[in-house]
Amino acid sequence: MLTAVAHARRSVTCFAPIALMAWALPVHASFLSGEAMDTAADILAIVILFVVPIVGITAFWLVHILPEKIAEKRHHPQRDAIKTLCLLSLVFGGMLWPIAWLWAYSKPVLHKMAYGTDKHEDYYKELAHNDARDARALKEDVEHLQQELDVLEKRGTLPEELSRVRDELIALKPRLVEPPVKREVR
Repeated sequence: MLTAVAHARRSVTCFAPIALMAWALPVHASFLSGEAMDTAADILAIVILFVVPIVGITAFWLVHILPEKIAEKRHHPQRDAIKTLCLLSLVFGGMLWPIAWLWAYSKPVLHKMAYGTDKHEDYYKELAHNDARDARALKEDVEHLQQELDVLEKRGTLPEELSRVRDELIALKPRLVEPPVKREVR
């Protein structure tokens, strides 16, 4: 049984929090009051109703075009089909997106067996354009070096090493490929 002292301690322990709550000052749950709280609630409602859906839809869309961008970067030969699958995935709520993601990262082995290539046709157009630009730059560099060697030769005799370089450039000139001239389409 409880002794008188233990009983007194127990009643004080229960009574103390009740007494402290009775003497506590009134508290406010918000740092804003009155008209400021109404204004903050209005702004928060506008943000939630208009900004959050726009950001959410944009994020959803950006995630769903990732497979298309990956296929384009990797020059996937079926990138147009992957793009279509991404658009269908938007309509079907993202259910097809993982398939588009996997397809974009897959190596098109069967496509290479069937068509002999594992790159999109735009890759080869871009490669040809870059090769033509490189061929033009190489031809200009060779011509520039020949002009400099001609100037040095006019000043006097060329050292043996420079004469050898000049002979190599002369031998190289016929083998240089003439870059295709860009034609304007009218």
